[in-house]
Amino acid sequence: MWQIERLGWKLDLIAAVDARVKAPSSALPPPADWAAMNATDDEYRHVQVHGTLLHCETLVQALTELGGGYWVMTPLQTVDGIVLINRGFVPSDRRDPATRAAQPGGPVTVTGLLRMSEPGGGFLRPNDPKDGRWYSRDVPAIANACGLAKVAPFFIDADATANPGGSPVGGLTVIAFSNNHLLYAIIWFGLALLSAVGSALMLRSARLR
Repeated sequence: MWQIERLGWKLDLIAAVDARVKAPSSALPPPADWAAMNATDDEYRHVQVHGTLLHCETLVQALTELGGGYWVMTPLQTVDGIVLINRGFVPSDRRDPATRAAQPGGPVTVTGLLRMSEPGGGFLRPNDPKDGRWYSRDVPAIANACGLAKVAPFFIDADATANPGGSPVGGLTVIAFSNNHLLYAIIWFGLALLSAVGSALMLRSARLR
């Protein structure tokens, strides 16, 4: 029954996220609300933010539909503070900023999906800020490495709007939720039924002796 309850919760979550993604873009919540934001209620909001990109680029290893490479994480200075922007994906041969067009120097507007911080690192691969090895988009750690203050506890995955020179490539957010609760419920109900049948057969056999 717990799996059935979880199935209902998961379906509601998937529907809520789908509605957020398809909704018109909206402004970010004010800084006073940042501390209370969470993945269940806020992740994948379709948002739009205005500001100026700062010069502190962090490359986070990524595996996408375009292959292996890096996410380009860049801080955006807004009137309310700093928000990390995942500007998109670059392959390994575009890791060096010199191989790409310069990032915009003036005010920009970024539209995309709000994402929550990914602390710690990847599977068995902790982030190593000292040596510039990043395996997850850990907002506080990246902010600390860049010497930034008043940074939002989330980041924004930029949409597919083309960057100068075509790189980085945005709009590659993968939205997928594991939803095996119905299968698990069927398995547990099946085991319960087999146990009941087995118990009945044992009782019947004992009575016939």
